[in-house]
Amino acid sequence: MYTGKGIGVAVLDTGIFPHIDFGSRISVFRDFTGVRRSPYDDNGHGTHVSGILAGDGTASGGKYKGAAPGCSIAALKVLDRFGNGSREDVMRAFRWIMEFGSIYHIRIVNISVGTTSRDHKEQTDLLEGVEKLWDLGFVVVAAAGNQGPGAGTVTAPGSSRKIITVGSSDMLNGRKAVSGRGPTFDCVCKPDLVAPGSQVIACAPGLPYSYGLKSGTSMSTPLVSGGIACLLEKDPRLSNVEVKMLLRENAEDMGLPRNQQGWGKFNCEKLLAG
Repeated sequence: MYTGKGIGVAVLDTGIFPHIDFGSRISVFRDFTGVRRSPYDDNGHGTHVSGILAGDGTASGGKYKGAAPGCSIAALKVLDRFGNGSREDVMRAFRWIMEFGSIYHIRIVNISVGTTSRDHKEQTDLLEGVEKLWDLGFVVVAAAGNQGPGAGTVTAPGSSRKIITVGSSDMLNGRKAVSGRGPTFDCVCKPDLVAPGSQVIACAPGLPYSYGLKSGTSMSTPLVSGGIACLLEKDPRLSNVEVKMLLRENAEDMGLPRNQQGWGKFNCEKLLAG
């Protein structure tokens, strides 16, 4: 059984609460929105995302276990307590990963955030930032955003041609159809694949054994990142391009348009069995 052991994942979000389910696997915490040095999360989003990614289920007797409960987390706080952030803070986090990523064994960058700004400069900077990380060999996984169901609603940096963009498989139709869909402004088909993201239970800040319920493509993204961490534990030699191709080959077609479901639904068991 693969748990992502030895694989570092950078989580760009609202921070992280030192929940018991993370044990000693928070390898580093950096606050790009302030000056605090100890891990904290004044919003809860980042802790929830990290729980889906890497919680080991200790507080729930294994009931609420993350996708890669053995991986380490580099928690990079780029959003404030309202879930808002600046392009500058995100770019600073990107530069930090480029400089210190190897020290913390970071292979994957999870970005469960996206800008709704239509400012072309802001979108271009974010896209250039994630693509530079990709070109350096990092596996960058970003949320498609919750601006759907209309066409052209994938948020940046998920709209990047290179990186892996994740939508929510259970938020594509009906009243909950908010998962962002392509094409992007430069006619790229997105998302790349989809994974469950509706009403997910995972770690919450407050008490060391707290859990909470959240929905969105933010919740789908760490599920895929965790699967990739397990895949890289199995075969550390895989490049980010090879990882992306394996995701495509092992996705389950849902019979929906490419700009809605991508290649299909993420299947971690199939991915790791190959």
